[in-house]
Amino acid sequence: MRKSIFLIVPFFAAFILINCSNSDDPAETSTATTTVPDVYQKIYGATSITTDGTYVTIKTTGQPDHKSVYYPTTNDKYEAFSGTTTFGNYTFKKNPNTISLTNAYTFKIPLNPVVATTHASTPLAAIGVAINGVPLFNQYAGPNQPLTDEFQSFDQYWGHPTATSMYHYHIEPLYLTQTKGKEALMGFLLDGFPVYGPEENGAAVTGLDVYHGHTAVTVDYPNGIYHYHITNTDPYINGNGYYGTAGTFSN
Repeated sequence: MRKSIFLIVPFFAAFILINCSNSDDPAETSTATTTVPDVYQKIYGATSITTDGTYVTIKTTGQPDHKSVYYPTTNDKYEAFSGTTTFGNYTFKKNPNTISLTNAYTFKIPLNPVVATTHASTPLAAIGVAINGVPLFNQYAGPNQPLTDEFQSFDQYWGHPTATSMYHYHIEPLYLTQTKGKEALMGFLLDGFPVYGPEENGAAVTGLDVYHGHTAVTVDYPNGIYHYHITNTDPYINGNGYYGTAGTFSN
């Protein structure tokens, strides 16, 4: 009987040791927690912003927080508009589309963007998100088709909706530069790099590369970062494709 007891005791001791090791070792049991960097809180139009440590996921309704002639006439943000736009003095011609009140968009972008080995072209859809949650589009109305015929359909804040009711900006989001300033953060492209307004250090930005950006210090990135600038000349927001590797957009 004594021999049996002595055999059982080491077994239970080993069992307890193994289980304590498995339950108490932080490396084995703790789940890494991630926090969304403060700069993303500037995307005030988001319905949610989360991160898994690799990507930041931004969800929005895409509805502009300013008035537009493209809202349904019953909406409190509807505002009749006619005459000429301040962008290029185009005679306004409303397109037949309206702003959706039900769409939901998801932008998934790299948390720590890096320059891409191969720079992919931007698509004819959302290429990024503005801080008010509105999608950003590239400089084309169609495959390699300039915006020439679309300028006249831009509303008083220089945006318009697609046939699927997705309101978007191809050029400077006028409401944002008026309310936040021309040097302010305007949003992010899908590759995770930030987009700023048309001015820097109190003057119109110059010296941008073929992707319509450069590396410099910003208020949000005191150590410097590559970033895009929105200007009022082609390509407006982005040039020859993404500087980094793009994440995804879905609706």
